[in-house]
Amino acid sequence: MKRIFMFAAFLFISLAAFSQGRIRDYGIAPGIFKTGKNNAITDVPGVKVGQVTLIRGNDVRTGVTAIVPHGDNIFKKKCPAAIYIGNGFGKLAGYSQVKELGNIETPIVLTNTLSVAQGIEGLLTYTLNQRGNEKVRSVNAIVGETNDGGLNNIRKRVVTEQDVLNAISKATSGPVEEGAVGAGTGTVCFGFKGGIGTSSRVVPTSYGGYTVGVLVQSNYGGVLEIDGVPIGQMLGQYSFKSAVEKDLNPDGSCMMVVITDAPLDARNLERLAKRAMMGLAKTGGIASNGSGDYVIAVSVYKDNLIDEDTKYYLPTLLQNDDMSPLFEATIEATAEALWNSLFKAKDMKGYDGKEIKALPVKKVVELMKANK
Repeated sequence: MKRIFMFAAFLFISLAAFSQGRIRDYGIAPGIFKTGKNNAITDVPGVKVGQVTLIRGNDVRTGVTAIVPHGDNIFKKKCPAAIYIGNGFGKLAGYSQVKELGNIETPIVLTNTLSVAQGIEGLLTYTLNQRGNEKVRSVNAIVGETNDGGLNNIRKRVVTEQDVLNAISKATSGPVEEGAVGAGTGTVCFGFKGGIGTSSRVVPTSYGGYTVGVLVQSNYGGVLEIDGVPIGQMLGQYSFKSAVEKDLNPDGSCMMVVITDAPLDARNLERLAKRAMMGLAKTGGIASNGSGDYVIAVSVYKDNLIDEDTKYYLPTLLQNDDMSPLFEATIEATAEALWNSLFKAKDMKGYDGKEIKALPVKKVVELMKANK
């Protein structure tokens, strides 16, 4: 009986190992810094994520992902922020004011390319209806997008203002659902099913013990690498391989949201955002001509939230020399978030009968073990 029990337990573990786990569930632990408790953007204190997934009939595969940086009135207590454009083939709403003023005043919403307007409407309604905002007449809504038109009948424009409000209202701390959910429901990455992914890093106490959390919406191409192993080439699926078989389109987009509790201003947040593009590069992404690759970086250090009712703003800021550990943390968390978006995604069939297969995780794990 004991032997039967042990075999059953082994069988259960073996099956569970290939039931769409995250990259670390397979013994692959990229980077040098430790993750936070949930290995998610929500490991940064106060950060919450909410998602609405829209799967209807044979052709609707889309949704909304909302990132709420802190629990107070964000318009009244704005967050220092910066946006870095890796490649600008995209429609990120709110960029110019963030560039000018160095802060955000709404949650961050991710959705599909033709639903940016609905994202703005939802954020406007959310902000104008908040207590204390009765006299507000201008709101800079932050809405990012990628084009999910391969699996989703994007021209239907099914995302509504209410979907955006629902995503914000559902935002919670703790574990974040990944893969084909929310704004990642219909996305494609390296020719495999992409989606939402997240990860975090905690820098050592000697460097301040700060947390960096990243959430991504992966929808891009290139030559897939996982923790230094050229998986795309090994699987025979990568961009520019038309001489042998089908040429995967390298175009697409990637939205990356980086949030930290380190005391940074807009200048150093932009420097942090640039490092997220290095994380994208570690996965084999190339920021191709038709790809909208954007990074939104935010600090939620409590004493640096911007209250414009006060006469002066006197933030506490890290020295430039203290930025390097945060750079490493951002690169690591971004790459792992992108890999998690692939590992957690599942096969999906959608618009016009198109089907996108998930990353063949079992095969990938075998290749990783054989090449380490």
